[in-house]
Amino acid sequence: MNNKRVSVFRKEHFNAAHRLHNPSWTNERNKAVFGLCNNENFHGHNYELIVQVTGAINPETGYVIDMKILSDLIKEEVLNKFDHKNLNLDTIEFNNLIPTAENIAVVCYDLLRKKLDGQLDLKIRLYETERNFVEYPS
Repeated sequence: MNNKRVSVFRKEHFNAAHRLHNPSWTNERNKAVFGLCNNENFHGHNYELIVQVTGAINPETGYVIDMKILSDLIKEEVLNKFDHKNLNLDTIEFNNLIPTAENIAVVCYDLLRKKLDGQLDLKIRLYETERNFVEYPS
């Protein structure tokens, strides 16, 4: 049995608008906490998503995971749902969840995790800007 674990990475992009707003707070508190990101007309980002899958190399294929399968999974579970969407208005995932980069990364993880083999580890890195990114799990 091969016990060498290798990580493979798939990078994708999606564009989405959002507004950081807690409906249980006053407008003043939202503006104080979220600043420009609380713009009532929303704002957008060109997100860069890096999906890391770690596991043993399959001796029959030489793969940890077929990258075409991983690419298709990311497209189906993440890109088709979030690309060119208003995360606050157009997605069920953020109906009751503030679409911060942190929450977006966790949602992407949860959507992909349920579709991957349990023997594979998953990590999400999401760049909201070139200089600001989050990683889950940390």
